[in-house]
Amino acid sequence: MTQSGASSKPAADRTASKPRSTGANTLKSMTGYAQTRIIENGWSLRISVRSVNHRFLDLHLRVPEGFEPVEPRIRQIVRERVRRGHLDVTLHYELAGPAAVGVNREVAAAYLQAVNQLRADYKIESEPDLASILRLPGVIGAPAASLEDKLAELEAAVAKCLTESLDKLDRMRADEANHLREEMSGRLRNITDLASKSEAIAERAHPAFARRLETRLKELLGEAQIDPARLAQEAAIAAERSDVSEEITRLRSHVQQFESLLANAGDIGKKLDFLLQEMQREANTLLSKTPGNEAEGLEITRLALEIKSEIEKLREQVQNIE
Repeated sequence: MTQSGASSKPAADRTASKPRSTGANTLKSMTGYAQTRIIENGWSLRISVRSVNHRFLDLHLRVPEGFEPVEPRIRQIVRERVRRGHLDVTLHYELAGPAAVGVNREVAAAYLQAVNQLRADYKIESEPDLASILRLPGVIGAPAASLEDKLAELEAAVAKCLTESLDKLDRMRADEANHLREEMSGRLRNITDLASKSEAIAERAHPAFARRLETRLKELLGEAQIDPARLAQEAAIAAERSDVSEEITRLRSHVQQFESLLANAGDIGKKLDFLLQEMQREANTLLSKTPGNEAEGLEITRLALEIKSEIEKLREQVQNIE
């Protein structure tokens, strides 16, 4: 009997015919949890998978004693399905039904021998309490048995159980990634809107550059005449230094690339992180070109700081994308 789904097919058939719920091009987060249990002839197998974000694939396995030969198969299956993230994979195995309870006669005999030795040493006449001995550690439990004779069967069951757990994990990670995509798309729209506002303000501010420059030069030169040609040249240089059109254009381009990656999905976390670095660079340059403390400059500064804030929020969300 399998408690991981409603199917009653044999294990091998279910593994072969069950389609995976998510494809290679599905956007996935790196956070999720899944668990699957299988109960077969006299034993129970349970695998839990917990995933959190990590720059690379960081896999940690916990398997019972005797299952060490199965570890390479587990690692292979996980690596084929997961690209990034810290994964804790825990395998639980126990006997089920009547076979799950047994008496470890060697341990019980050792306890009884110790009790009898104490009785003889101290001349104690009372008989040992059998119920108390059975409660001692290691006396009652699953009977010790070698797994070697059924290791092939167990390895196939582990592979099936792990695959089902990873299918569940993928569905959870895909659902979370869809929510992240919606949030990130909203922030990208905000960045585009803020960039357009900055560009419009910068264009309106160009004539003011020349007026402020002329006023400043008059303050410095006093009654001396200002060469109109030199003034025009200096105004052009100042306007060029404060021109943010290239930064806005590149910022829009990065936003479009970001949106394209979100739409195509796949393993895009590192690419998105790189784009955010480039977007942050453009935002910093936009701040450095802010034209002074006048109203236009203060407004562009405010907008650029909002852009940087949105980029930082995007970075936090991208950290959880595979």
